[in-house]
Amino acid sequence: MIPALLLGRKGSKGFPGKNTTMVCGHPLAYYPMRAALDCPEIDKVYLSTDDEALMAIANETGVEVIVRPPELCSDAALGEHAYVHGYREIILRNGGEVPELLVLLFCNAPTISRELIGEGISALRADEDLDSAVSVSRYNMWSPLRARKVGEDGLLHPFVPFETFGDPKTLNCDRDSQGDVWFADMGVSVVRPRCLNNLDDGLLPQKWMGRNIYPLRQWGGLDVDYEWQLPQAEYWIRQHFSDGTVKP
Repeated sequence: MIPALLLGRKGSKGFPGKNTTMVCGHPLAYYPMRAALDCPEIDKVYLSTDDEALMAIANETGVEVIVRPPELCSDAALGEHAYVHGYREIILRNGGEVPELLVLLFCNAPTISRELIGEGISALRADEDLDSAVSVSRYNMWSPLRARKVGEDGLLHPFVPFETFGDPKTLNCDRDSQGDVWFADMGVSVVRPRCLNNLDDGLLPQKWMGRNIYPLRQWGGLDVDYEWQLPQAEYWIRQHFSDGTVKP
């Protein structure tokens, strides 16, 4: 059994109602739901939420709802704990059967296709040493070399010591000078049950991914946390979706 589990709650502060915001004719949450439902390797799709509007979308789309408890819906609650709760609920609903793999998704991350999910499942089936397969996008302009923080003096300082990257004398402002920078774009995490059973052993900051993480390379992936990100999500969707169906 390979289930998919989506997370989405209604308490967003940065972009209230983001999961149900209409993009290209569908709510944002529709796209990860549709990708999971259309993936032939996935047996059942679940949504963990406290949002009645998301529940309605799930019911219309054919996704089974897991009502998330209030303590996992607060601003302080972590997504990893909501995933663990949903994972345990899925096992209970399937007579105690432990899934072969789990496909973890976010309702505000529409940049995912059934093909990329299938690639992740195939990668884990081919290599037992892998803990997970995770979608990543290349954003060299966000290299940690360029990151800054505001110090107590009110001025900008390196967020990461330059020595982390080698001899500072060899560094320059070219965005590609340190090699490609891949970010987990939250489109999908295909994980083994051991990742959720042993959550604290996982690599920060997304501990549900375990430690041996296979990259599922794509472009332009993101999870939408602010309204100004919608044009990028819309562009990605228009390149991959046609009439609500992932292009073959």
